[in-house]
Amino acid sequence: MTFDDGPHATNTPRLLDILKERNIKATFYVVGDNARRYPHILRRMVAEGHEIGNHTTSHDYLTKLSHDQLRRDLSMAHQAIVSATGVPPRTLRPPYGAITSDLKVFIKSEFGYPCILWSVDPEDWKRPGVSVVTSRLVSGARPGGILLAHDIHAPTIQAIPSALDQLLAKGYHFVTVTQLIALEGQG
Repeated sequence: MTFDDGPHATNTPRLLDILKERNIKATFYVVGDNARRYPHILRRMVAEGHEIGNHTTSHDYLTKLSHDQLRRDLSMAHQAIVSATGVPPRTLRPPYGAITSDLKVFIKSEFGYPCILWSVDPEDWKRPGVSVVTSRLVSGARPGGILLAHDIHAPTIQAIPSALDQLLAKGYHFVTVTQLIALEGQG
């Protein structure tokens, strides 16, 4: 389970409570500007066993940036995360999923980050409603899949308890992105 674009002042703490109640660890792809605004929320994420990934400083399309602009943007977000938590991010999610093969190589060589996309997007950013977000997450889930949601939208937070409970009832187990990568590496 992954969450993008936060942290949000009220939604993300509510989400962290929901995850804690179910002993679920997630990966949060945070925006550097928000990380600087709410470092205490990032510290809580790490303290509760969640993983934080880089989602850029300003949420721009990476494909529209020069290498120098990209390096600066990712470095600023990286530093905001490290300053808040002491833990460097190990993965990157490009905003909007916009990435090229050349940029993946550049980002991996400059930062060591693999670029992580998703297998299920409930399109919660379009605000389709709580039941639709829940249904899309549950129906789209597959073993080894990466679910995307956005912790900046209150209706998404409302959808998460039911989605997680249904997925747990179906036997799904949640891990962070780097745990998933390690599991996939084991065959």
